[in-house]
Amino acid sequence: MKIAIICDSFKESLSALEVADEIEAGFRLVWPDVVCVKLPAADGGEGTVAALVAATGGRVVRTCVTGPLGDPVEGFFGVTGDGRTAIIEMAAAAGLELLSPERRDPLRATTRGVGELFCAALDAGCRHIILGLGGSATNDGGAGFAQALGASLLDDSGREIEAGGAALTRLARISLDELDPRLAETRVDVACDVDNPLTGEHGASAVFGPQKGATQAMVDVLDAALSHYAGRITADLGRDVASVPGAGAAGGMGAAALAFLDARMRPGVEIVMEALGVAEIVADVDLVITGEGRIDGQTVRGKTPAGVARVARQAGKPVIAIAGSLGAGVDDVYGAGIDAVFSTMQRPGSLSEALAEARSSLRRTARNVAMAIRLGSGLGA
Repeated sequence: MKIAIICDSFKESLSALEVADEIEAGFRLVWPDVVCVKLPAADGGEGTVAALVAATGGRVVRTCVTGPLGDPVEGFFGVTGDGRTAIIEMAAAAGLELLSPERRDPLRATTRGVGELFCAALDAGCRHIILGLGGSATNDGGAGFAQALGASLLDDSGREIEAGGAALTRLARISLDELDPRLAETRVDVACDVDNPLTGEHGASAVFGPQKGATQAMVDVLDAALSHYAGRITADLGRDVASVPGAGAAGGMGAAALAFLDARMRPGVEIVMEALGVAEIVADVDLVITGEGRIDGQTVRGKTPAGVARVARQAGKPVIAIAGSLGAGVDDVYGAGIDAVFSTMQRPGSLSEALAEARSSLRRTARNVAMAIRLGSGLGA
């Protein structure tokens, strides 16, 4: 029997590759000679760099960049094995996890470091860049990102505006005269799994601001600032980004990608599945195993298991998903091409216990799945 194991990480416990290794080990307890094609995957968020680097034989490049509050941080990006494509996770330079809760301040937080990663990728010779949005501490509409790439965001005195979302209220003019010329020959795909507009009740500030430390008063300031920013983008660049689905992603970074890069916004899982060549892999196997830390009703909205299942269904291959836990709405995945779902939870317990036992629980669950398939269908016997 030949199986493809295409899983995301189990957050806080196992990387995507470790998940695949444990599933393989469990299957080999039933079928010692099983042929496993293991493909660490992601959906455009955390782990996307690791997944694409591992799958393509690429490398991770580390470089010091500006952190969300201006302090230097060690950022990173990936380069695929052919050296042509860079993968950038926005959170590596502007992530919420880079700041303790008491330091989070979306009025001042900047995306400049993300732009610096972009420049480093261009310096490395990459002319195709995949930018993963999500997990940001920022609400500056990607203004710092644009400034790092050479765009001028000027106040009434002709000076560059300060860092942070609040400073956008002082934006008087945008100029692209000094924008990095290499961007003209660079293709940018933005991995974006939300469809929020830039402003309003469903916009970046109202929906995502509170988790970044914004009070209601701050949300009002930030929303007004982004509205003004959108107006300047329209006036100076001729682009209407205010209501474009996804423009509000990652504190408005989606808007910057559209306005300054002419980027293509795509579901993250779609980008990753394409980059990994999943369609070719699943066409040549008997069974597909996928999974992530939690499977629930949100899984069908662009998560890795749903993306894998969509490709597998087109090839007519059965799909089994394994998750650390199952949540509300899990039955929705059956309509998305997943044939069966299994949880690794063996008994009631605390989260810390589940994380500590993740490796052995996953291997045991994979072994049980393999035996159930063998007993029920004779597949691979």
